[in-house]
Order: sequence, then C-alpha cells, then structure tokens
Amino acid sequence: QVHVVESGGGLVQAGGSLRLSCAASGRSLNRAGMGWFRQAPGKEREFVACINWSGATTSYADSVKGRFTISGDNAGNTVYLQMNSLEPEDTAVYYCAKRQMHGSLCYRAIAEYDYWGQGTQVTVSS
Repeated sequence: QVHVVESGGGLVQAGGSLRLSCAASGRSLNRAGMGWFRQAPGKEREFVACINWSGATTSYADSVKGRFTISGDNAGNTVYLQMNSLEPEDTAVYYCAKRQMHGSLCYRAIAEYDYWGQGTQVTVSS
C-alpha cells in the first residue's frame, strides 16, 4: 500500500507565497517521479509541475512558470512546491501524485501517475 500525503495549503493574499510538501510512503517507490496537479471549482484537474526521481528534470505549466518551483529529495519520495507571486487564479485544491514505474523523465499527464493524495486547499484572496 502506498500513501501520498500533502500539506502546506492555506489562505494567502495575492502576491504572497506558500510552500506545499508531499511525502509518499509504503512499498518501495524509489526512482519514480512525482507531480503536482490542481483543480479549481467547476474545472478539470490540470497539470502544475513535475519532477523526476533525481530532481534533474522538471517541467511546469505555462501559467505557473517563473512563479512556482518544484523540488524533491529522498530518492523521489518527497516533493515540494514553492509558490510565489500567487494570484487569485491559483486558487484550487492541489494534489500530489506519485508514479509507480521508475524512469528518468518527468510526466505531465494525469494518466502517468498511479498514486494520489487527498489534496490540500490553496486560496488566494485579491
């Protein structure tokens, strides 16, 4: 059994910062990448950022590029999302996801991930 747990969400004013954390535990999932996704009310879940197991490869959605930074450690079982210059449009439930298969790439598609957390709410007020 694999558990994925996010933390760090909250309420922040526009222009502020938040740091999300995510830890995957359970059966060994070393050398497998992780990603962050988000879902706003009435919208589909969308890709935010991903990182491969070594941290050498990252990718970002255009909407967050230059404002958000993904990082990780623990052989790809812990990942962080530093969010700066937050905008009201960033308001959403943020989900962390973990791949089962190892690999050197970073994946943007929801279908590439096998394990998901329950999500953490991020609310940005104007």
